[in-house]
Amino acid sequence: MESVDVRVLRAARDWLVAGHRLMLATVVKTWGSSPRPLGSMMALREDGRCVGSVSGGCIEDDLVHRYTRAYGDGAIPESAPELVRYGVTADEAHRFGLPCGGTLELLLEFAPELEALDALVHRLESGQLVQRTVDCATGAVTLSAASAPESLHFDGATLSSTLGPQYRLLLIGAGSLAEYVATMALFNDFAVTVCDPRIEHRGAWSVDGVAFTTEMPDDAVRALRPDSRTCIVALSHDPKLDDMALLEALHSPAFYVGAIGSRRNAASRRQRFIEHFDETEESLSRLHSPVGLYIGSKTPGEIAVSVMAQLLAVKNGVNTG
Repeated sequence: MESVDVRVLRAARDWLVAGHRLMLATVVKTWGSSPRPLGSMMALREDGRCVGSVSGGCIEDDLVHRYTRAYGDGAIPESAPELVRYGVTADEAHRFGLPCGGTLELLLEFAPELEALDALVHRLESGQLVQRTVDCATGAVTLSAASAPESLHFDGATLSSTLGPQYRLLLIGAGSLAEYVATMALFNDFAVTVCDPRIEHRGAWSVDGVAFTTEMPDDAVRALRPDSRTCIVALSHDPKLDDMALLEALHSPAFYVGAIGSRRNAASRRQRFIEHFDETEESLSRLHSPVGLYIGSKTPGEIAVSVMAQLLAVKNGVNTG
């Protein structure tokens, strides 16, 4: 799988190459509850076809009605970018399906320039992190290399957003729990790699769309070169494998490091790391173990839900206590 951003931008690029007119819509501000986060994008073609999403569906329908010929005489204009706001009143919020009076503002870029869009897609496909800046008065776009992900910035005059590789998940161990976690991670737009050097576990793996490596876990962590969009979860139940990965991951920029196990096993691991591997309470504060939010889960499927819930909460800046 690949990131939603890449799919939207590639579709827009390909439509322009094919001679279609289109616009890019980006969520630049939200107030109250919002169905989509800042930076969410949608590409809309003149015939009403669209890729991506800026809401739960109703705003997309309104944009199709207003700017395409799918339901009438609408047309995508040839003009500078435009700001539109949805959900200002309670009636509008209800009409457009925005929750609890939520309001969002979109920047609409009409007929984006093909050369800049093509350059952006090529850089994203090669795994680069790119800052895209839009001049809201003219629609001019500049691209620059980014060293780290940054929050979307919009001041009314310019829109600056960081685009880049999708979030990555490295799972240690190829058991049934890892299959459930991998499936959920794929649905949440993560690129998933599974590491398990044990021969008996290689043939049983049944989830498509993941990379599989039989390296030793610490080598797999180093080879992945974790960054702030990477998470690493040890699920093998074998300390010889899990510990190797965790000791390497804890000193990486990965935004989430977790390990399966009971509270007793987690406490033993912490003590072992401190006594024999020179870890400290501070360095171990990054380790989520036992992994996952407590929901009373017992089955592999339920445990996977708790793991993904905690992982996504950390990714989205939510304090899980």
